[in-house]
Amino acid sequence: MQLTEVNMLFKIVNKLTILNLSYIQMESKLKAEESNNATIMEFVLTGFSDVPNLQWILFGIFFIMYLIILLGNSIIILITRLDLTLQNPMYFFLGNFSFLEICFVTVSVPRMLRDIWTQKGNISFLACATQMCFVLMFGGIECLELTVMAYDRYVAICNPLKYPIVLSHKVYTQLVAGSWVSGIPVEIGQTCWIFSRSFCGSNRINHFYCDIPQILKLACGDTFMDQMVVYILAVIFLMVPFLLTVASYGKIISRTPKLSSAKGRAKAFSTCSSHLTVITLFYGTAAINYLQPKSNQSEGLGKLLSVFYTILTPVMNPIIYSLRNKSVMVALKRLLPNY
Repeated sequence: MQLTEVNMLFKIVNKLTILNLSYIQMESKLKAEESNNATIMEFVLTGFSDVPNLQWILFGIFFIMYLIILLGNSIIILITRLDLTLQNPMYFFLGNFSFLEICFVTVSVPRMLRDIWTQKGNISFLACATQMCFVLMFGGIECLELTVMAYDRYVAICNPLKYPIVLSHKVYTQLVAGSWVSGIPVEIGQTCWIFSRSFCGSNRINHFYCDIPQILKLACGDTFMDQMVVYILAVIFLMVPFLLTVASYGKIISRTPKLSSAKGRAKAFSTCSSHLTVITLFYGTAAINYLQPKSNQSEGLGKLLSVFYTILTPVMNPIIYSLRNKSVMVALKRLLPNY
């Protein structure tokens, strides 16, 4: 065989090798794209799998806390509906707030308990979007509801003579209805906005429920606009209600020294301080979670903060807002004569 023929044969073999490698690379790329597309249909919530030795301890703690939330808030709803002495705006707000707390916690905690029990965190794309929508919706409504409740206390303590007029039956029902109506369409729109993106890479969510910061970490491409939308809505539904709530309690505290009786001053200060403690805990942890830049967020810290405002504060709220209230305890004893 001549040298020219050998060179031609070598070139042909070389080209076939290059084509074969190109085909293999294209096939691998297609398989990767198919794999990425498959992750869009399902996510995996890792929950607390990073602490395997504490799984059953955490299950027991969260299960007991969930039962406390259900029982405490259900009692408040029952009392405020049945007892005739509690038919006023304050207890109407408390009953509605207790119902809201049950809804807010039930969206995430039962699913988390199931995942710990089964050691599986698979959740479909639609279920994940639905869960996130309801968490955001009930959380936003709760912020508005806390503001309404603070305003109610402000009017009752600072303008007691005008209280029946300022917060008539029509007004306080409209305030509650407005809290619900304003929160629902906004959070549905935000959820649709976020889940309309493409997701690539890992489908594992290092959290115990579907939350915005963790979902955005899985999104393809630049998420700057998504983060800006999250910040704007967080300011509207977190910071603005928080400032209004603090302003209301600030007015109450400034008015407290002017109250005639020492007992009344002590009661007003005790009520406001306990309310502000829970409110600061709820708003503070939620604000850090949603307002902190995505690049600076620690996944472990995000989970811990979420435990505070999704589980711990709902456990404390029935005690702080209702069960420390003398009128509520009297109504409870009337409802349970043998208590």
